Amino acid sequence: MRALWRWLWRGIALLLAALLLYQGWIFAHIWWWADHNPSSTAFMEARLAEMRETRPDAKLQQQWVPYARISGNLKRALIAAEDSKFLDHEGFDWEGIQKAYEKNLKKGKIVAGGSTISQQLAKNLFLSGSRNPLRKVEEALITVMLENTLSKRRILEIYLNVIEWGNGVFGAEAAARHYYASGAAMLSAEQAARLAAMVPNPRYYDLHRNARGLDKKTPIIQARMNQVVAP
Repeated sequence: MRALWRWLWRGIALLLAALLLYQGWIFAHIWWWADHNPSSTAFMEARLAEMRETRPDAKLQQQWVPYARISGNLKRALIAAEDSKFLDHEGFDWEGIQKAYEKNLKKGKIVAGGSTISQQLAKNLFLSGSRNPLRKVEEALITVMLENTLSKRRILEIYLNVIEWGNGVFGAEAAARHYYASGAAMLSAEQAARLAAMVPNPRYYDLHRNARGLDKKTPIIQARMNQVVAP
C-alpha cells in the first residue's frame, strides 16, 4: 500500500512539475514579445491547418505593422466594440462578465461574451478553440501574465496584428487591404467601425459583407468611438 501511495505522489509531483514548466514556457514567450513580434499564433496555425484540409496550398494573409502605422480610428473602434474598459481593468471586466452571464441565462444559450481584449489575445496566442473549464482557467492565467508583463499599448498592438478578420485574413493591415484596398494607417472612422463590427464573426461577414447586422452595428460603434481614448 505504501508503494502505491509513493507512486501516486510521484505522479502528482511530476504532473505539477510539467504544469509549472508549461506556464514558464508561456511566460517566456510573453516576456520575449514585450519587444519582439510573434510570427504566428495557435489560432492562426489551427485555422491554416483547417484551410489546408481542402486546399493544400492555402496561405494566410497577414502582415505585421507597428502600432504607429495603424489608424487611430481602428484602435478606438475595437476598444469601443470589444472592451470599453480596456484601459481601466487589469485583464477582466467583471461587470461585463456578469452582464453576459445574465443575458445568456435569459436567452437559454450563449449569445454574449464578457471577454476583454487581453483575454481574447491570451486565447488567440496559445489556446485551442475548445470551451472546456480547464481551458478557461489557462486563459485566465495567461491573461494575468499578459497584463503584468506587457503595457496596454503593446497588448493592443499585438491584438490588432493577429486577430482574425476573414477567411485566412489576420491582422489590421491584411484586413484593410482585403476589404478596402488600402493600408491600415488610412482607415476612415466608418471603415474602422465596420471592421470592428466584423470581429465576433469575421468569416461569415467576409462572405456576407452587406449583412443587415453589420450595417446595424457599424454606426453604433462609430458613435461610441468619440468616447474612447486609445493607449
